[in-house]
Amino acid sequence: MDLFEKLKLNRGPLGQHAKEAHGYFAYPKLEGEISNKMMFRNKEVLTWSINNYLGLSNDPEIRKVDEEASKNWGLGYPMGSRMMSGNSNYHEKLEKNLSEFICKEDTILLNFGYQGMLSSIDALVDRKDVIIYDSEAHACIIDGVRLHQGKRFVFPHNNIENLKKQLERAEKIIDETNGSILVITEGVFGMSGELGKIKEIIKLKKKYEFRLFVDDAHGVGTMGNNGRGTGEHLNCIDDIDILFGTFAKSFASIGAFISSTSDIIEYLRYNMRSQIFAKSLPMPLVIGALKRLDIIKNNKENKDNLWTIANALQKGLRSSGFNIGNTESVVTPVYLNGGVGEATNLTFDLRENYNIFCSIVTYPVVPKDTILLRLIPTAIHTLDDVNYTIKSFKEIKLKLSQGKYNSEKIIKT
Repeated sequence: MDLFEKLKLNRGPLGQHAKEAHGYFAYPKLEGEISNKMMFRNKEVLTWSINNYLGLSNDPEIRKVDEEASKNWGLGYPMGSRMMSGNSNYHEKLEKNLSEFICKEDTILLNFGYQGMLSSIDALVDRKDVIIYDSEAHACIIDGVRLHQGKRFVFPHNNIENLKKQLERAEKIIDETNGSILVITEGVFGMSGELGKIKEIIKLKKKYEFRLFVDDAHGVGTMGNNGRGTGEHLNCIDDIDILFGTFAKSFASIGAFISSTSDIIEYLRYNMRSQIFAKSLPMPLVIGALKRLDIIKNNKENKDNLWTIANALQKGLRSSGFNIGNTESVVTPVYLNGGVGEATNLTFDLRENYNIFCSIVTYPVVPKDTILLRLIPTAIHTLDDVNYTIKSFKEIKLKLSQGKYNSEKIIKT
């Protein structure tokens, strides 16, 4: 069969709905200043779907630094990969400052988080090694694991007893291959808001020999007294062997980083293909990240505001009878019972009649007949936003229970 014909016939689990969903449920356009309220299809909506945790995207100081850096450097400098011609004093300064903040010996900047994660996994292990990872790991981890040419085992989400079994399986393999074991989990799981069982995993090092790689994309900036992440929150930052963080969430920018021992970071600098063969992070993003890091370190008010909103939202939802799972972070999932048709109509009602925009997740990401509404509180939301959202959610939950969303076609009311 011709390749193009095959792709026309099989659009994929998401692509099959592209014609109906595009521009509204998929690839929607949120316009205007990044804030608690934005424009969607020419109307203002209360927005709970932007990972602007600390509200830094429109901070006046940061906007000024971004503007001046773009004016002074443009987006072209430095040209080339870090290894060849794309290094600078600013890149090295940012790595140094991040290392001090994260409490690790050294750090490597990544030009993009997704490809950096999968490329780092590819670099860290070879066919003799075994990877063990959490079943709810982010897609970038899954794709990185798929590159691995050796054995890989998955343990059910946060199931330590099963992780022990996978470690025992892995040990038998590396005894024969003379390989190593890498365990990968997350600090904060971005869909459920649950924390990874990092302390429990670390305790297993007393019996099993492995290294721990933690993706803390949602934890850096939001978790811990100083915003250093989930490791600080759990008081185990020193026992995390390799830490991944991103600029795409609390930093409200682009790029990412990995922190570890000096030896491991040096190894990654010379072996990560996504950094060796791709352009260096542009100077305005580096200078902007330096400013953002400075604010995160020295202005705890943003994080305090974030948690005030998150705590009020989660407490209000729970007291109103909503199931928000086991979140221990600011990520706030709301689980409802219903199929895809009901989810579609519920979302349409929220956006059109309540002017609330939040992310919606259905099967196969969550079990059948489950609707997940994912709320991302930020430091720039207000308590009025929280109260209005809880009031609106009560109403849509009642409509859902009364069957008012039960249609395969969009119900326009």
